[in-house]
Amino acid sequence: MRLGDYPCVLKAKTKVQQVYKTDEIIERHRHRYEFNNKYRQELENKGLIFSGTSPDGKLVEMIELPNHPFFVACQFHPEFKSRPIHPHPLFKEFIKSCQK
Repeated sequence: MRLGDYPCVLKAKTKVQQVYKTDEIIERHRHRYEFNNKYRQELENKGLIFSGTSPDGKLVEMIELPNHPFFVACQFHPEFKSRPIHPHPLFKEFIKSCQK
């Protein structure tokens, strides 16, 4: 089980890098399952972007679709770092995209 803070390296020129405005983040995890890298190349060939990974590149942390207003998924729990007056960057940008 991965529990607690873990680093995530963001891929250049992706939506998540634009949202966070940095190349590396630290987010909180609480899960037992990981993405199966057996399917990584096939999904990437179909257009899925693996926009966030562990520093060694082996664990998928974030994915996104390039031609969608805001299709971003993450392995961590952004709600653990979100507050009413200081929303998590992913929530803030999701709401902005909904307003468009």
